[in-house]
Amino acid sequence: MADSEALGFEHMGLDPRLLQAVTDLGWSRPTLIQEKAIPLALEGKDLLARARTGSGKTAAYAIPMLQLLLHRKATGPVVEQAVRGLVLVPTKELARQAQCMIQQLATYCARDVRVANVSAAEDSASQRAVLMEKPDVIVGTPSRILSHLQQDSLKLRDSLELLVVDEADLLFSFGFEEELKSLLCHLPRIYQAFLMSATFNEDVQALKELVLHNPVTLKLQESQLPGPDQLQQFQVVCETEEDKFLLLYTLLKLSLIRGKSLLFVNTLERSYRLRLFLEQFSIPTCVLNGELPLRSRCHIISQFNQGFYDCVIATDAEVLGAPVKGRRRGRGPKGDKASDPEAGVARGIDFHHVSAVLNFDLPPTPEAYIHRAGRTARADNPGVVLTFVLPTEQSHLGKIEELLSGENRGPILLPYQFQMEEIEGFRYRCRDAMRSVTKQAIREARLKEIKEELLHSEKLKTYFEDNPRDLQLLRHDLPLHPAVVKPHLGHVPDYLVPPALRGLVRPHKKRKKLSSSCRKAKRVKSQNPLHSFKHKGKKFRPAAKSS
Repeated sequence: MADSEALGFEHMGLDPRLLQAVTDLGWSRPTLIQEKAIPLALEGKDLLARARTGSGKTAAYAIPMLQLLLHRKATGPVVEQAVRGLVLVPTKELARQAQCMIQQLATYCARDVRVANVSAAEDSASQRAVLMEKPDVIVGTPSRILSHLQQDSLKLRDSLELLVVDEADLLFSFGFEEELKSLLCHLPRIYQAFLMSATFNEDVQALKELVLHNPVTLKLQESQLPGPDQLQQFQVVCETEEDKFLLLYTLLKLSLIRGKSLLFVNTLERSYRLRLFLEQFSIPTCVLNGELPLRSRCHIISQFNQGFYDCVIATDAEVLGAPVKGRRRGRGPKGDKASDPEAGVARGIDFHHVSAVLNFDLPPTPEAYIHRAGRTARADNPGVVLTFVLPTEQSHLGKIEELLSGENRGPILLPYQFQMEEIEGFRYRCRDAMRSVTKQAIREARLKEIKEELLHSEKLKTYFEDNPRDLQLLRHDLPLHPAVVKPHLGHVPDYLVPPALRGLVRPHKKRKKLSSSCRKAKRVKSQNPLHSFKHKGKKFRPAAKSS
């Protein structure tokens, strides 16, 4: 459709209060998924929609949901207050984010449409009180919604009109299949339903049969990730595992990556190994750990978005829940059994202004690569994805490229040309740091974080007042020194820096909280987070795509 024929929000017949909220959010025109989905939803049709991460899927279902609820209240007969809309998501963080978006869109009609989030298991008592007031829209994970239905604190059979299943391709892989089937037994026979997904797989087809009735399928002709003008994707082949640590140290310590970055690994144990390794060189990072409470995880994301630190280490297998079909929820890889099965980061969580995504470990599936890469180059911002690959992983990388290339058959992950021999002088430092990060150090680091959570928990405050001995045991436990930090490693002598890089190296300074205007100016200044550099008349930079 030509731009002149594009359907704007003002042409969709939306309530003026919704249009005002859209204007406040700074949306001048709908995204492709919003332009196609909203009119069909307002016609009362069931929808099965596929659109890439960051394309505006949440607003694509939230706007018609609010419009239909407002129209019913304004024109329909006066009926008893009841729950009319239900939004199912696979993780607590996504539930919180969906609730926030719906509330923003309902800013000017908050008295007419109330939204509640019931995804947090620890707030069951307060949730029951909220549900007694019968909010118009409820957001939650299938397990929490089913729990309230079974306790009769929530009833939907006679009132539900709209069902949304967001990130549908993750629900079954998170182990929600049985809960979802049981939940559907508590719903009325007739309701309008939307299935929103970043990919179409067997799980989505199974959900389609369970939930939808004669749906319109929107399989938009757009790539699953932004184009090369916005998102640059590179691979760098590392001969050994040690080379991966060496290259990462160089990129971060010499500030060859500018701006905020997300580091993805495949297990929680790897997350802490990487964090302790980087701590040896005074490179501050934090781990988004699914063992910690939801509030703590959200606080980490909030501080990252506010610019308190530039690097977060996250996982698929632990934080995303290791989407492996047939596995029970809450059972991660060995050593990661205590993770929260409803915590997720690689998908949907709104990290702000991420310049680069570094796949330190190769994603386990092509879909996982798409979800990781979707954390950068959101909206109109540029971004870079750099994937570290071992020689034994080349065939798996080929499968990822095959899915990404589609019919183009061209290379998607371009080779990132980096002269490893130029940084050989750093290898002994990396080996020294890697020897300090033992399995015992990793266990103690994880224990230390959990211990800090216990000591500062508001919910345990009363318990510790009644049981002071337990508090003393926590406080007077042996001090934890996860890894021996050697101060000299935090400084990089000039003679070790390759001549080609000396003009780019910037000393690491202590992070300070910046004002929003300063952060904005800083983002505008650096457009490409992976800097090229010259050496002996040549430029070392990502290889150009061959014509």
